Amino acid sequence: MSRPSQPALPRPHRIAINGYGRIGRCYLRALHEAGLAGQFQVVAINEPADLASIAYLTRFDSTHGRFPPGEVTTADGRLVINGHAIEVSHATAPEAVNWSAHEIDLVVECSGQYSSRSALERFLDAGCPRLLLSHPGNSAEDVDATIVYGINESGLDAGARLVSNASCTTNAVIPVLALLHREIGLENALLTTLHSVMNDQPLIDGYHHADLRRTRSAMQSIIPVSTGLARGVERLLPELAGRVQAKAIRVPTHNVSAIDMVLQLADDADAPRINALLRAASEGAYRRLIAWSDDPHASIDFNHDPHSAIVDGGQTRMIGPRLVNLMVWFDNEWGFANRMTDVTRHWLGTLLPADRR
Repeated sequence: MSRPSQPALPRPHRIAINGYGRIGRCYLRALHEAGLAGQFQVVAINEPADLASIAYLTRFDSTHGRFPPGEVTTADGRLVINGHAIEVSHATAPEAVNWSAHEIDLVVECSGQYSSRSALERFLDAGCPRLLLSHPGNSAEDVDATIVYGINESGLDAGARLVSNASCTTNAVIPVLALLHREIGLENALLTTLHSVMNDQPLIDGYHHADLRRTRSAMQSIIPVSTGLARGVERLLPELAGRVQAKAIRVPTHNVSAIDMVLQLADDADAPRINALLRAASEGAYRRLIAWSDDPHASIDFNHDPHSAIVDGGQTRMIGPRLVNLMVWFDNEWGFANRMTDVTRHWLGTLLPADRR
């Protein structure tokens, strides 16, 4: 008796990474640590660095440790992870990569070099079917959608081709602001980001940036820098337009950042009520996005934490019934990379077989 034929398993979604720096490597690692690498396979990486360096920095990471799980090697010009070979190219322009040759479903743009619609469309013209940015577009019109997972991903459909994952700071503040605005109401918000150093800063003073503050040594000073956080918040919560201000300060740590929030409420509240709202959210609908703790923390406690934001309940302060100060921590690399994998899963999960090309 012949056995009934088994239905063919759907092929994995095929992912390419353009720009294999901090976020690109964290994105690949997050797929593996979440057990998603079989369903969402990275099949191509475009990174100007040489293959030996790419493999080495995949295996060993000063912030997140050795690559788990499995083995990282190279063979025939490819990066090989647990026996799965990833094509590696070293182009410096989108059109220099034959994206369509890899039958890719999604390119994750992690170089940070392309933000205008005209620049992003170069990927589409070169055969990329969809592009997920690890940074905001220059404006709302430069992308088809800006997504903060857990807040507005339901508005994303298969027809979108250029999508931004917003920024790490936007992903950290939006869930907190959205919750408090819905439950109590917000009149105004002043947001100060205390952000770990980034690769647009030099280790010693040098001609590194048009912003003169960013020519100074990243590891010797606390350095104010410009930020688009207020614009990012207003893009996601347009009802707060004109009522959000933000500033950013780089601090000499390698990873994990914090946001000091000063919020003017629309109605009376107290610290216990606000903490109770945030704690309940962390245990309920926002549990993937928000964590809550009142332990005596230092920033290193949240290295490799996958949440978008960790509310430090012990730091909640109020002046009067309507002025609240919150401290929110976030791993600016790992938390954000995990939200990129969430958006990947949601976006590609909306595709019908006929849409996958």
